[in-house]
Amino acid sequence: MMHSGNVLAFVGDAVLSLQVRQYLVEQGITKTKQLQETSVKFVSAMAQADYMKTLLDGNALSEEEMGIYKRGRNTKSASMAKNADVMSYRIATGFEALWGYLYMEGHHERLDTLWKEYIETVEI
Repeated sequence: MMHSGNVLAFVGDAVLSLQVRQYLVEQGITKTKQLQETSVKFVSAMAQADYMKTLLDGNALSEEEMGIYKRGRNTKSASMAKNADVMSYRIATGFEALWGYLYMEGHHERLDTLWKEYIETVEI
């Protein structure tokens, strides 16, 4: 079933949030305030857009993944990021759509590969 870019981004946002939370707890962070503040570095539109640009610059996406990314990026959104410009927000939405698609389609190995790259791009 083909989902809209917004639906894929909605799922991708949740998947990424859970990955980040699990990762931070595994890093030994136990204070709630520190968990919250650190997680923002990973889930911000700017961090997502920066990583997505790296993937795009490196031609790291398959044709199918690129199509999903573009569907998410071009989706009309009712909300805007608090700390990102419009273009970065759209790129981040495309990133979340790709994340959601990979999760929903069961491409967990690919998602894990991208996740490992992603955490290396974000400074804790």
